[in-house]
Amino acid sequence: MRLEELAWHAAVGRLIHVLDKTDFWTMLTRLLGNYVQFDSWVVLKFSPEDRPLVVAEIQPDDAALDPLFQNYLQGLYVLDPFFIAACESTRDEFVRLDDVAPECFKATEYYEQYFRRNIVEDEIQFNCFLNAGSVLSLSLGSHKKFSPEETTLLSLISQWVIPLLRQRWQHELRLPENAVIQQKPPRPGSLDHNLARFNNTSLSERELEISRFILSGCSSKEIARKLNISAETVKSHRKHLYSKLRINSQSELFAIFLHDRQIAQSSP
Repeated sequence: MRLEELAWHAAVGRLIHVLDKTDFWTMLTRLLGNYVQFDSWVVLKFSPEDRPLVVAEIQPDDAALDPLFQNYLQGLYVLDPFFIAACESTRDEFVRLDDVAPECFKATEYYEQYFRRNIVEDEIQFNCFLNAGSVLSLSLGSHKKFSPEETTLLSLISQWVIPLLRQRWQHELRLPENAVIQQKPPRPGSLDHNLARFNNTSLSERELEISRFILSGCSSKEIARKLNISAETVKSHRKHLYSKLRINSQSELFAIFLHDRQIAQSSP
């Protein structure tokens, strides 16, 4: 794509014209798809205290609910490096998977059981900072790695895509059929209900914090840096939480997190 092309400017003009219309997201992603190949897209509102809110998403051919994505919305999102990064951010950002993925991300059960199956290979996000910890995110997922040329192009046009997201959010709040609804409490047996049970184990607050870092793919050095403690202290906490839960691996920790297994309430 060359930015001086008349067709490009005409398409951007049409996009601005439908900023307050229901087909805005479809037109935006179609425009991006004319120049960069991706396989899925979703618009989410991230907030530290709530589940991600789906504002718009690509419609599957069979119109069926994606069980993997439903698991993500019900609790797996707390392990998502993009969610974690968005909640820590205080500014607009164009973010690549390589920017936010922890050192051991591809060795996690979260990567194997969700990301690799749902996103497959790569993801980028246009993140619009709304207010304290709240971010409106347009995510593009791909079956292949985005090329350096594609990443450079997307980074360049993020300078107008992100301001458009901010303007669109004001219209999103006014639409009668908008998705901005109050989150319902976790249902018994659902993944987010299981997460609440996980949080009520015998683990200390610090051990819970470290367990989520482990599940998201952070190495001991990364956890130590984030918490401003030594790597040896991290390893000690890991040993204690594994002992309390009577497990020996990250995969077993993920099974407890995901499947609501019976959890030991005291050390063996």
